[in-house]
Parts: sequence; C-alpha cells; structure tokens
Amino acid sequence: MSSTGAGAGEQLSLVRASTRRERSTPAAADLAAVDPVAVVLVDVGLAHLDRPFEYSVPEALADTAVPGARVRVRFAGQDVDGFVLQRRADAEHEGRLAPLRRVVSPEPVLTPALLALGRAVAERYAGTLGDVLRLAIPPRHATAEKNLRGEAAEPPPMPEPGPWVGYPAGPSFLRRVASGQAPAASWLALPGQHPRVGDAGTGAAAEPAADLTAEPAAGPAAVAGGDDTTDWPAALAVAAGTALAAGRGAVLVVPDHRDVDRVDAALKALLGPGQHVRLTAGQGPQARYTAWLKLLRGHVRCVVGTRAAMFAPVRDLGLVAWWDDGDDLLTEPRAPYPHVREVLSLRARTEGAALLSGGFARTTAVQRWVEAGEMHSVAAAPAAVRRAAPRVLVAGEGTDVDRDGPAAMAHLPSAAWRAAKAGLERGPVLIQVPRRGYLPSLSCQTCREAARCPRCAGPLALTAPGAPPSCRWCGAVPAQYECQHCAGRTLRSSVVGARRTAEELGRAFAGVPVHTSGSGEVLAGVDARPSLVIATPGAEPVAHGGYAATLLLDAWASLDRPTLDAAEEALRRWTAAAALTRAGSDGGVVVLAGAPTHATLPVVEALVRWDPAWFAARELAERVELSLPPTVRMAQLVGSRHALQDALERSDLPADIERLGPLPLSPGTGLRSGGPASGADDRLQVLLRSPLAEGAQLSAALVAMRAVRSARKERETVTVRVDPADGIG
Repeated sequence: MSSTGAGAGEQLSLVRASTRRERSTPAAADLAAVDPVAVVLVDVGLAHLDRPFEYSVPEALADTAVPGARVRVRFAGQDVDGFVLQRRADAEHEGRLAPLRRVVSPEPVLTPALLALGRAVAERYAGTLGDVLRLAIPPRHATAEKNLRGEAAEPPPMPEPGPWVGYPAGPSFLRRVASGQAPAASWLALPGQHPRVGDAGTGAAAEPAADLTAEPAAGPAAVAGGDDTTDWPAALAVAAGTALAAGRGAVLVVPDHRDVDRVDAALKALLGPGQHVRLTAGQGPQARYTAWLKLLRGHVRCVVGTRAAMFAPVRDLGLVAWWDDGDDLLTEPRAPYPHVREVLSLRARTEGAALLSGGFARTTAVQRWVEAGEMHSVAAAPAAVRRAAPRVLVAGEGTDVDRDGPAAMAHLPSAAWRAAKAGLERGPVLIQVPRRGYLPSLSCQTCREAARCPRCAGPLALTAPGAPPSCRWCGAVPAQYECQHCAGRTLRSSVVGARRTAEELGRAFAGVPVHTSGSGEVLAGVDARPSLVIATPGAEPVAHGGYAATLLLDAWASLDRPTLDAAEEALRRWTAAAALTRAGSDGGVVVLAGAPTHATLPVVEALVRWDPAWFAARELAERVELSLPPTVRMAQLVGSRHALQDALERSDLPADIERLGPLPLSPGTGLRSGGPASGADDRLQVLLRSPLAEGAQLSAALVAMRAVRSARKERETVTVRVDPADGIG
C-alpha cells in the first residue's frame, strides 16, 4: 500500500513537473511562422560557453527578434543578456527549445561586420567573443534610442590634398582612397607644423617613396603656411574627407581626449558640422550611445575618438587610421587586451578599407609591415625634414654648481640653461620631465641603490616638500630609512618629478610664468607669450606658433626602463615633444639632457638626425636576430605556480612552442594589482614564444586551455595575454 501510495505520489510529481515544463514552452502554434529558431550568443562570461545557443521565437517576438538585436533568455536558471546572431527555419538541437524571454531592443546593434570583427579579434588574442562584444557595443540607453532622429548626411566635396603635398607619396595615397581602393601606409609626419610657420617644401624622397598608383608620384610642392595649418590633425581630416567624398566611411583613433579635440576641430573646419561624431569612453552614457547610433543608422559615416572608437559601426568603411602607434593608451586594459593597430588592421582586411598609421616615430610592429610589403612608407623628403625639424643638442649628464651656477640649482646642464634663457626671449619653453610628482624615485646617497620600503619592498618617494619618504605601493612611512645594501641612512633623488622641477625653475627664472601639465591637470594649449611649461610625456600642451625651445630632461630615466621597447618608447616621447618646437630655421632648438656624450646611442642619433625610420629598421633587425617581438608571437600566462603548471599540462600546444618560465611577475606588466602586501607577488608568469606563422595555432591552443579550465570550474585563475604590451611581460 505504502509502496503503491509512494508510486502514485511519484507519478503525480512527474506529471506536475511535466506540466510546468510544458507551460514554460510555447506550443508550435505560438511560435513565429517564419524562422522560428533564433541563434543567440549568451553573455555568461565563461570560456567553455562561448558559443551560440538555439532558442525558439514566440510569435509575439517574431518581428522584433531580428539578427543583431539584444534579447533576454533563460540560461542555467537565470535570465541573462544575449544577441541574436541569426534566425533559422529548423533547429540543429533535437530536443525542445526554450523560448526567448523578451527583446530588450529591436535595434540591430550587432551587425554582420561587427560580428565578423569580434570573432577575428577573439581568435587573434585568445579571448572570447563575449569579451570583445562588451568592448565593442556600448550599453543601451533607451532615451537616446527613442529620441534620435535624422537622415544621412550628404557627402562633402572632395577636399584638396593640402598637407599631403608635402609627402611625395601623399597625393597618391589619397587618390587610391578616393577611387575606392584599399592602400595601406605608414605615415611619418613632419615636425614643426604650426600656424604661420614658413614653407616646408619637398625635394628628393627620404625613402624609396612607393608609387601607390600606376601613375607617377606627385612632384615637389610647397606646403602652404599662414593660417592653414599643416599639422597632423589637418592631414587626418583631409584623409577622412577624401573617403567621405567618395561615399565611404572613416574611423580615426587617437590616444587621448586632447588629440580628439584637435582632430575634431580640424574635421569641423574642413567638412563643416554634421559630418562626423566623437566617440570616447569618457562621454556620458546617453552622449556616447547617441553618437554610436548615428554611425549605426548611417546618419554620419565618420568618427574620431579614443580606442573606444575602434569598433565603431561605420557603414561602407573606406578608411581606418590611428595616430601614435606606440602610445600605451591604444592598448585596451580589459580582456582580451587588443591593440588598436591589430583591430583596425583586421577591419581593413575584412571590410576592404584603406589603412593609415601616423606618427612622428614608427614602432617596430609597423616597421615589420613596411618591410614585409604590407604597408607603404609615406614620408617627407630629406630637405623638407631638415627645414621642418628643430636643431637638436645633446647636453650630457650631470651638472657642476661652480661652473653652471643657477642652472645646476635647477638641475639643468649649462647648455639647457642657455637654450631656455634664449628661448624665453622669443616665446614659451617646454620642459619635458619623465615622471610626475615631486621626487618620485629615491635612492641611497652612499651606494645609489634604489630606496625600498622595509615592509613590502616597494619604491620610496617624496610626495611634497617637507613630506617624509613614503612607499608608493603600500603607503607606509618608514620611521628611519636604512639601506639594505650598505646601511646608509641618507637619501638622494633618483628622478626629479614635474612639481619639483617647476619649483626649482620658478626660482631660477624669477618673474617668468610657470605652467605644469600632467596627471590631474593636463593643459590643452598655451599662448605665444614667454613662459615655462613643465609637462610629463604625453601631457605636453600645444603652443601657438610652436615652442621657442624644448628641454628633454633625465634622458637616462627613459632609456633605463627595464622593458624591451625602452629605446623605442624614449624616441617616441622625445619626438612628440620636439615636434611641438619651431623649426630650426625659425630658431627652434631641442636640448636632450641626461644622455651620455662619451658614447653614441642609436636612439639619440635618430633624434639628432630626425630619422625615426632608420631607428625602427635597426631595432627590427636586432629583434629578428634575437627572435623577439614583433618578429615572433608571444603569449603571457599569469597565475600561481600550481595554476600555471595545470594550465600547461592541459593545453595542446604545438611542439615547437618555446616555454620560458615560470618567472617572477614584472612590476611593469600592468597586471599587478598591488605591491607584495596585497599578495600579488605570489603570482608568476610563463612566456610562450612561437613563429608568426604558427600564431593562430598558439591562440587556438590557449582558447582550448581556457575552456577546459572554465568547464572544470578551477578556482585559481590564469590570465592570458597575447602580445603583451612590452613583448616580454
């Protein structure tokens, strides 16, 4: 009886469960009449679930659940977001399908081009498609979606080549863009291009100028001066305007908001209002989503922005361009950590667009493309470079108080002091300091070893005048400093920060206005009146008419960085500041202070000669010989020793992949969450190196490894970065 009763109760439970399941699933008559199956990418953030799932489409959602739309679905017992990838007539799954819960918005935000790009980026960087789409598609803003109205802007007239006539291959590049072709070019911009700066004509080509069409390259031409600037923002605007006039779109990506402001102003001056939008991560949710929707709906076809714009849904893409390839702001700090260069290269390849990389210097990654024939060089002629570039002096290291007087008190070599004093008679003087703060780096006065915190071994620094030394990692203030190497108790400054430099120069040049530009307060520009401008790298304001002189202090601090690209990054920073200086023919001078004079360093020679292409080629040749990035594909795995060992054992890596490590995690990797006090030092790194031809296999193996660990619900995480920022983690 009891057993029968128990059996009946069990039968009743099964019937109830079956009834509940049937009620949650629409009947066949309630499904969409056409294509009742939706393929959905579910946003769950797990590597082993990074694949589409099938759902049934209720009749009520048939018209709104379009490919690319945002939806909500039931997954693993909870409602989650997703994107409809496609609609089908029949399901591949043999069982019953769960229905779509609702359509969040019928706006098809995931376009076929964006989906293809997302998959390519995920494969390139061993990431997940969901991670890429979180970077590519901004959060929905219902008000912006509802209120946006407008029609497509009419294409502007074809602009004149303008600044591009100063480069032998420049007009040729524009002609190919205008004709709908897809040229790829590495553009080395001329320095010293300011309003009212004189002629910067051209002569013989500096490098073999590639004829980007079947026609002969443009002959020598003078660059107009006056109020029509020939600086790089104007050149980018002309390139974008050429694509727009041909009925195609343009994506322009620059490192920071100040660069966005300059290019935005150049686009407005050339094209007028309503032809482009700005897109940056710093915009408010409504402003950013409105700009993004204007591009998606085709109201405009040109966007300028920071790295947030690299995925912008521009229709009929004809040009992708980015400025200053070596700037670390072009590397996304969120998984899968893509670089703007690689994303835009993939876009150009998949959408048939022209590719343009611009800068005052050239990275080895771009140089590799040039030497492989994947990019053509667009550079000015030697005579034009000599006329446009400032005169560069190397002041050497150290100062002598008896000899240099007030210059030594301001930590300036006498040559730098004289240049600053003479420059202040003619206009503003820029002083680039490699570090922000007051005294950001201290060392022992006796043995010169770096001063370390006794608690966590972090670096000690002075944050303000009269403040005690404190740790930059944990914030601790040692009661009494004692060097661990020699027991010395006296500290000295290793690097003088921007605030301390401003303080000392203010005393040395009494009565001269002093401006600082750096973290916390970045100036956009200064006028032409005499003043001292103290700036950290990347925060240099633009001076109207150019700086009369530029001082590059503590060169050794830039060159001694423990990274593979230290010299490359130093040259990029120096040229960026020096390019804001007036031409040598107008009295402009740049003084490099802190570089050794007893030995010739290639990076210093490249600055003096203003020949960044030569330096990039030299660096690339050395890296080819040593099998270093970008001539090989590198991947960095970060985690605990046990987690790394387990990950490598479960990964099906190609046989010829070289494993380096486990190694201590470098403080400069950007993956450190804190100092040793936070436990970050427990993590190690393993570097994997493969030939470029096998880069896809390496990424695929890492994707599979991540999926296996995700499916096993491993507690310890292993962070994967393909092509880490400095190439060696």
